[in-house]
Amino acid sequence: MHWANDKPVEGVLTKYYDKKITLSDVLQIGKDSIKDEDAQTLSDLPWLILKRIMMLKTTARSVKCSSQHRADADDSDWEEDDDQESHESDGAQVNPLDIFTALFLCSDSFLQQEMILKLSMCQFAVPLLLPNSDKNQITLMLWAMRGIVQQYRPHSLTDASGFVEEIIILLDLPLVSFVRLGRCNISKSHILNKLLSKSQQSTDIFIHHNVDCGDVPKTIANGLVEISWYFPCGNKNSDVFPEPVAIANLRGDIQNFEKQYSFLCKTSTAVFVFFENKLPDTRYISVPSEDLKHQLFWVGDSSNKYIRNTAEKLNLKRHNFLFKTKQNDADFVNKFRIKMQDAIQKNIHRVSIVRMAETARELGIIVDEDAEECQKAKARADEITSKITDTQQFKKKEMPLQGEILKMLAKLQKEECRMKKVGDQSIETYKDHIQTEKLKLRKQQHKKDMSATMNSFIQAMSCPRVERAYFLKWMRMNLENLSRKVIPNLRKQYKEKCSVNVVLEHKQDIADLDRKISNSSLGSEHFIREMGQLYEAAVSHSKHEKSQNQLEHLPQLCAELLLDGFPLELIDGDASSIPVEWLTSVFSELNTLVKPNNKIVVVTVLGVQSSGKSTMLNTMFGVQFAVSNGRCTRGAFIQLIKVTDDFKPELNCDYLLIIDTEGLKSLELATLDNSHEHDNELATLVVGLSDRKCLFVHQNVGNVSAHDSNIRDLQFLLKQLNEMTQAAAKMENKLELQKFTDVMEYDTENGDHYIPGLWHGNPPMAQVSTGYSESVYALKRHIIETFKCYKSGSILQGLLEDCRKN
Repeated sequence: MHWANDKPVEGVLTKYYDKKITLSDVLQIGKDSIKDEDAQTLSDLPWLILKRIMMLKTTARSVKCSSQHRADADDSDWEEDDDQESHESDGAQVNPLDIFTALFLCSDSFLQQEMILKLSMCQFAVPLLLPNSDKNQITLMLWAMRGIVQQYRPHSLTDASGFVEEIIILLDLPLVSFVRLGRCNISKSHILNKLLSKSQQSTDIFIHHNVDCGDVPKTIANGLVEISWYFPCGNKNSDVFPEPVAIANLRGDIQNFEKQYSFLCKTSTAVFVFFENKLPDTRYISVPSEDLKHQLFWVGDSSNKYIRNTAEKLNLKRHNFLFKTKQNDADFVNKFRIKMQDAIQKNIHRVSIVRMAETARELGIIVDEDAEECQKAKARADEITSKITDTQQFKKKEMPLQGEILKMLAKLQKEECRMKKVGDQSIETYKDHIQTEKLKLRKQQHKKDMSATMNSFIQAMSCPRVERAYFLKWMRMNLENLSRKVIPNLRKQYKEKCSVNVVLEHKQDIADLDRKISNSSLGSEHFIREMGQLYEAAVSHSKHEKSQNQLEHLPQLCAELLLDGFPLELIDGDASSIPVEWLTSVFSELNTLVKPNNKIVVVTVLGVQSSGKSTMLNTMFGVQFAVSNGRCTRGAFIQLIKVTDDFKPELNCDYLLIIDTEGLKSLELATLDNSHEHDNELATLVVGLSDRKCLFVHQNVGNVSAHDSNIRDLQFLLKQLNEMTQAAAKMENKLELQKFTDVMEYDTENGDHYIPGLWHGNPPMAQVSTGYSESVYALKRHIIETFKCYKSGSILQGLLEDCRKN
């Protein structure tokens, strides 16, 4: 790969050109995790940009080396298009589009997918067609965009309070493309940004000439086609367009990129060509098909005799031209929007990115999703999920070891610890009775044969590492799509039943709906949970029947998953239990795989439902906890993050273990009799597992005076916590514990963090707030600095023993 003027940044990424950067590489905790300094050299830039993307920083593209300074741009009065070769450059900087192109070329498919998801959350354009000039290849980034899910409210929706939630690549939308012919005096990307934004909320969706280093000549990004989307919120006064629309932007001159231009002409509802006054090559005014001529529009800064003669010669109508003349940007953009909306209404052509793949293949463009491992994994996932027509019946038939049997086992396990119903029996007799009942249930489980679906799932899990990762991604996407079709309607019914005025009379209905929501929720964790129950039943059988456990390889599969960065269920959210035998074996295998590098520190999050816990953890550590509205998350999940070798001595550990939990006081459980007990169990466990340092995080608080303003509230909270501590200490006969700080370390001066709201503006077109990402990053630094003072236990001795105690 070649970089601008052979600068040192080339050397940084060259080794990743074939051996790609992985998501695990990026998420590692190292010394850079607690630094946010400007790049000192060009070689620092790609890593700094990548780090800021993963932290959802909207300043990610506004970076340049602090040790080098560029000459001021020349004072030309006319605007140059951002795709054109600029005036002189001192060679000390790189165009951000080159860095982004290089990062995508040097990243594996899973990191590409995560990068695109983060960029889309920041309302930045993402690559649709990625050029590789060294190999003379173009790639359609279909797989990389599979993770984007969008909620919006089109004006055509009859329900004013409703919304549409769709996977973005499946949406049939009008695609409006913007390209350049020759050198144009109008900045295409600058106009595009204004076109898609209201004046009060202008967003640099596309990098343009006036951003940091946007005027530096591009070396590898020419030929890049970016895509962005406009989604309405349903407010006619603020929406730019009433219905969703996709926008494509080709970087570079179409004279040099015929294949990309042809692709856009074949897939677009309209194509706007920004051209120079002399129209240097009239053959580009014709298009791949005469049928497409009506959808071409020509944009220039002024009309002249030469242009009129050329238009007449090619039979182009005045309607197909748009001139800026002496208008200011606002007037020109308004005229542009009208022209664009008119073109969309007159042409019914709509296309999804999935269907674009057909056109790409016809033109010899590579589709990233056509990779052999990806397609094999897709076939395996589709084989399983295509059978699902009724989620509840599917779970009952294909996952027979869960359901009522597992819930009864969970109750027995809890009673074994609490002994609430021992009555007049001796404790030993009662324990024997519980063991007998547990064994009966295990025998029931063992008698049930492994379903064909679970057999297929375990076979797929046993595939080579990359294919397995693709498989789990496909499973997650397929299952979320299925849940997305069912659960929103159930939640709507639930919301109606939970109205304050009628909640008592609908208590049974609410409980029934809660069971329906739980039974209709289906994710990869349910399949892995069934694996765990198959294993536990087999272990129980082999202990008592002296037979060989045929499933002894399953824990190693899940240990490998944890090391590969996938979440694992710690608490079964349906039965509210911990599969101790299963997790013991998984962590034992994990300990074997990483030994002697097996020290961990634990970060847990606890809070009320829908308070942004998972989003915060995902932003802070890049973890993969589910945050989709399409599914109902229950229980607790864990994920491992590796610590870099050079940072291990400072942090005193080899891994961070992140625990995400379901929300306390959840709507689904609020009306059930044991809801407080459920919340207490969850809180006791995760607090017991964590390293005992408490931080209070106050979400959606952006005021600079928040700390001082909330001192009285904090004192009241501490008073309540002290009272609860004293009550608990009395029950446990530990009277020496009188204050909350006797149990957990809490610093009243530095133990509180205030985090502003996630969005800057109104979704769906809102960017992530800079204040949010900065505050989350500050919290991350605080947590990591805190861990430097702690000593950690091993994975086996620490976490498993704490699980058993709690």
